[in-house]
Amino acid sequence: MSTKDSERLKINEGIRAPELRVLFEDGESKIMTREDALSLAQELGLDLIEITAKANPPVAKITDYGKFVYDQKKKQKEIKSRQTNFEVKSIQIRTGTGEADLKMKAKQASKWLAEGHRVKAELYLRGRSKYMEKSFLENRLQALLDLIDESYKVVEDYKQSPKGIAILVEAEKKK
Repeated sequence: MSTKDSERLKINEGIRAPELRVLFEDGESKIMTREDALSLAQELGLDLIEITAKANPPVAKITDYGKFVYDQKKKQKEIKSRQTNFEVKSIQIRTGTGEADLKMKAKQASKWLAEGHRVKAELYLRGRSKYMEKSFLENRLQALLDLIDESYKVVEDYKQSPKGIAILVEAEKKK
């Protein structure tokens, strides 16, 4: 949770709504006036924290502020750790790229897929090759994909890119 988030949290006297839906630590909720909620929080030695200001009435929670912030940071950290970080690696070939070069590039793509990256295979077109038949161009790109050792799935099918025609693949999840 950044400093902006903690600044946005309204606690105790910072809450301006006259009526609140108050959540208690045991999960129960009641609609009460702001003053009643504040006095109840002070009796319990806890804080009144506004959670959702846009609800009608706004939702507040009676809990310890430090514990609340700690739990929020913990949740954010857990969400961040579950996100998969991958990079899109790029391989370029031309219509005249030789078989040995295709094998070398396919080997590199296999390595990247094994590491968990996505691979963008791009058929670079210039001059007359821009006007070749689309099926021929796709078959040329497919020749590279056929040489890849790793099992993969297509994320984005053949599409026109600024430099030519491209396809995006990623490693298939192992079950």
